Amino acid sequence: MFFQNPNDEAIRQFLLSIHRIAVVGLSPKPDRPSFTVAKVMQQAGMQIVPVRPFTDTVLGETAYAHLSDVPGKVDLVNVFRAADQISPIVDEAIALQIPAIWIQQGIINEAAAERARAAGLFVVMDRCIKLDYLRLCL
Repeated sequence: MFFQNPNDEAIRQFLLSIHRIAVVGLSPKPDRPSFTVAKVMQQAGMQIVPVRPFTDTVLGETAYAHLSDVPGKVDLVNVFRAADQISPIVDEAIALQIPAIWIQQGIINEAAAERARAAGLFVVMDRCIKLDYLRLCL
């Protein structure tokens, strides 16, 4: 199996169309990559929804234990979890009919990514949303 990301133009159009990002594994620690990436996306005007058990708030936003706990519409699930934890997150995103999932740079689970794509989700894997946003949208 060989997963291929959408091309740069498709990613650019997608990034310009989203408004609300659920960030699974968003750390409240400012020195963690998930925090710095989410902060840049928040500063770009996107609403960040932290999804992290046992955490009350991150970046001034209420945190939720699971994707299914998040109220309202979510445009994208951005995942900062280990590769072996991706499958249940993909399953939950599919069940909740979230239209897209972004699996952060360094995280690869081709089977889960292909399953998400087969379910109709826009899928990006092993890329940094912050770097792509800065490179393609500014």
